[in-house]
Amino acid sequence: MRYAVLVTGPAGAGKSTFSTAFATHLRVSKRTAHIVNLDPAATGDAFEYQPAIDIRELVTLDDVMGELNMGPNGGLVYCFEYLLQNMDWLEEELGGFDDDYLIIDCPGQIELYTHHPFLPQLVRNLQRMGIRTCAVYLLESQFMEDRYKFFSGVLSAMSAMVNLEVPWINIMSKMDLVSGSSSDTFEPRNGKRGKRDIARYLDPDPMLLVAARDGRDQQPDNSRFHDLNRAIVQLIEDHPLVSFLPLDLTSTDSLETVVSHIDFTMQYGEDEEPKEPHDLDEGDFADME
Repeated sequence: MRYAVLVTGPAGAGKSTFSTAFATHLRVSKRTAHIVNLDPAATGDAFEYQPAIDIRELVTLDDVMGELNMGPNGGLVYCFEYLLQNMDWLEEELGGFDDDYLIIDCPGQIELYTHHPFLPQLVRNLQRMGIRTCAVYLLESQFMEDRYKFFSGVLSAMSAMVNLEVPWINIMSKMDLVSGSSSDTFEPRNGKRGKRDIARYLDPDPMLLVAARDGRDQQPDNSRFHDLNRAIVQLIEDHPLVSFLPLDLTSTDSLETVVSHIDFTMQYGEDEEPKEPHDLDEGDFADME
């Protein structure tokens, strides 16, 4: 059985860094993992490991922008439309992997996840090939600095979940930049927050939108803005689909927790035959004497 994890999320969320850490963890655990790069704008030093499959071998954003006089956003969409027309190339590249873990690093253009047909069609092709697929959506902890910005991220994650229709895990990345203890002497970039406060973001509390903390909610001329917030609160309360796993890449336990959730979501290893334990001999007990 082959497995594929789509690593999605907005630009700057740490997708490539997570993909590298994920692959390293699997390899240390004696599992076969390969990185698949689907970002035609990725630079040469974006990956610690050489991608096993790289969309840049088919099309690059620089070539599209130079030859078709497109901007970066339009060029990126064109690259994926070109890939859709050449899915046989991707299927041929994927055909060389058996019983492997494919970590698919996706670009940070949010519309590719929310309403563009590329990723849903890619998922259908992976499933048709017998590849068990799930997706992770990274949102960086900096979004906790502004609760309005945070809930825009929550809605984007919800939209992507509905669009892709695959097993899904949301991850709050860069949690090493957030302090959960008031006794810490350093000033984390994304603010000091108590554990209870952090929990309101990991399991999004829609009341954060209506809580007046910075005074903006008290402005009398923002009635339409408040009405929009109340509508968003109602939507999130009616459809509580989004929650986040905290990810601190400086902590092995944190990464192990995320990996275990991904394994569980895809039912990793359930189709494998039980392995016979090796026969014990006296040498196995030498270090216990």
